[in-house]
Amino acid sequence: MNDQFLDFIKKRGFISQCTDEVNLKKTLSTKTSGYIGFDCTSDSLHVGSLLPLMILKHFQSFGHTPIVLLGGGTTLIGDPSGKDETRKILSAEKINSNKKKLKKVFEKFLSFDSSKENAALLVDNYDWLSNLNLINFLRDIGSKFSVNKMLSLESIKQRLKREQNLSFLEFNYSILQAFDFFELFKKYNCKIQFGGSDQWGNIVSGIDLIKKINNTEQVFGLTSPLITTSDGKKMGKTADGAIWLSKDKYSIQNFWQYWRNTADDDVIKFLYLFTNININEIKKYESLDGSNINKIKVILANEVTKVCHGEKESKDAEQEAKKILVNKSLDLETIRKCENKIKFSENKKINFSLKQAMVELKLCNSNSEAKKLITQGAVKIDDKTITDKDFLFNYESFINNELKYVVIYVGKKKYGVVQLVS
Repeated sequence: MNDQFLDFIKKRGFISQCTDEVNLKKTLSTKTSGYIGFDCTSDSLHVGSLLPLMILKHFQSFGHTPIVLLGGGTTLIGDPSGKDETRKILSAEKINSNKKKLKKVFEKFLSFDSSKENAALLVDNYDWLSNLNLINFLRDIGSKFSVNKMLSLESIKQRLKREQNLSFLEFNYSILQAFDFFELFKKYNCKIQFGGSDQWGNIVSGIDLIKKINNTEQVFGLTSPLITTSDGKKMGKTADGAIWLSKDKYSIQNFWQYWRNTADDDVIKFLYLFTNININEIKKYESLDGSNINKIKVILANEVTKVCHGEKESKDAEQEAKKILVNKSLDLETIRKCENKIKFSENKKINFSLKQAMVELKLCNSNSEAKKLITQGAVKIDDKTITDKDFLFNYESFINNELKYVVIYVGKKKYGVVQLVS
């Protein structure tokens, strides 16, 4: 079963490049360890990290051992890959705080149960990078790297071409990433590094280092394509900001809605990459169009939300969206569960503008954007279009129903609830 992993991820669209596919497949015939590195610049990951997480999830499901490498050490330096400028240097305290919260994200995708033969491992490169002796490191490891070759790495080349600052700190990043692979190989017999296509140069550097020190060993690199949406935008970023995988940074309802709003041209591709739906089942969807595509988008939203947040949360999000956006019929339970909601006290004088409510509900990014949407006729309160940019809520706004709530709709896909409470 183990060696079927490579064919499986290839069919689903996960592979961009592989250093040696023939020998990798032979290696995968027995239980193998492979890793992906994640930096600790934030206390969560966004959907741009969903593809590598799914690779590790599948890797474990085929009987192999996934290693999550946290970059507690390299985050102190910053990866120049895909960056136009030097990353902000975080404190050790902030990085440690981020690491603890990131573990909760990984636990949604992988089993760290030590009773399992292929339990996932969580490792931090700070453990070895923080103890390096500079002289020894330069002599034993630095001597294996060519500056000429390092200058040819795409991440370095692009920064130099644009004449943007590249610190000596960042220039060393590829050496440290290569050293990570060597350490994981040494400690855990890790044979594979997975990564995005922008990491190809760093991955090859790690393979070269291992082979120079242990010239008989076979280790491999496998990259996945950088996923963009059909309009050319990078996955995980929207006009409203990042789509986070942690519910405390991005509500489950908004997460579900993000996938429900996927462009028609992206639906099938995303089903292959971000769900556990059988390949043959997805093939049946490929010929669908028109209103049937919307049904597939609901399946996509349900399945991705289930993977990232759980089945119950996925079903709740679907039901809420159906009641609010389709049926426009809410009950007390729906109002209670709705996460995108703000409350006013009926015991205080209500002095709150529609613009403020839209910003607080994250239906837009600013008062000026709210004003523009209102004047364009894109905003409704319940079933009434509001064009007054200075609209203020008052007590009368809430007396049309016993639950004392209104729903603000922005276009056909965004909504938030405002409720009056005693």
